[in-house]
Amino acid sequence: MRIALAGAGAFGEKHLDGLKLIDGVEITSIISRRLEQAEEVAKKYGATHFSTELEDALARDDVDAVILCTPTQMHAEQAIACMNAGKHVQVEIPLADSWADAEAVLKKQQETGLVCMVGHTRRFNPSHQYVHNKIVAGEFNIQQMDVQTYFFRRKNMNAKGEARSWTDHLLWHHAAHTVDLFAYQAGPIVKANAIEGPHHPELGIAMDMSIQLKAASGAICTLSLSFNNDGPLGTFFRYIGDTGTYIARYDDLVNGKEEPIDVSKVDVSMNGIELQDREFIAAIREGREPNSSVAQVLPCYKVLHDLELQF
Repeated sequence: MRIALAGAGAFGEKHLDGLKLIDGVEITSIISRRLEQAEEVAKKYGATHFSTELEDALARDDVDAVILCTPTQMHAEQAIACMNAGKHVQVEIPLADSWADAEAVLKKQQETGLVCMVGHTRRFNPSHQYVHNKIVAGEFNIQQMDVQTYFFRRKNMNAKGEARSWTDHLLWHHAAHTVDLFAYQAGPIVKANAIEGPHHPELGIAMDMSIQLKAASGAICTLSLSFNNDGPLGTFFRYIGDTGTYIARYDDLVNGKEEPIDVSKVDVSMNGIELQDREFIAAIREGREPNSSVAQVLPCYKVLHDLELQF
């Protein structure tokens, strides 16, 4: 399986580190906005080709599939371009920043029959897989999810502290993780409310947001998001259910008393990004729909669209 990766920044390298661990996978092309970065990353991961243009990778015979870690605003157009070129594609979250663009990607996937997967990593984190397995087994039903997504990000910076060429978004990016996860764990969302705080004078986006969700099962979710939080950073999930409480922090899980739960045997790795990439590769090899396919996650983007209309 020969992979091109577009967007060789902080998150792109997380994918490359995961792909290294999957048998039969070769990184053949690296695409980045800066040529020197593309060359450096290509050399580090053994890719024979690098460029600043995605089209260069799509034209190559030694590229079977593409992973897009590019700016949000480019995701939908680039995903469609990949499928037009006959390449399977995994788009990092979010799929798009508009409902129309999200629908267009699904339409193209249905036309081509290619694998198109979206990087909704929470479905793959061992901590959330553990809870999901309990739900599927009928051992746990969610009453409420309480989620905090907190960053201190008042400038366009990535996870490495490097300048970004694009503006991140609490609703279309960070809320997408929880909206999709809540539906995945509790069932279809039937009600959604949102309010936002003041917009940043330079970035032009809301820096704080509060979202309420309700599933058809009756379960509810409260999501708080902030780019203003100068404290512990990241996303923290509290599952309150009928048989217990679980708190998930990325790939780690504890119960309501903060006692650790061993999730090391849930899957073949403790790295959610690696597990996500393993699913992408396996779906291509097996000719099947992946978990977190564009069709499966599309309802999330309809909810985000409906929430945006409330602002």
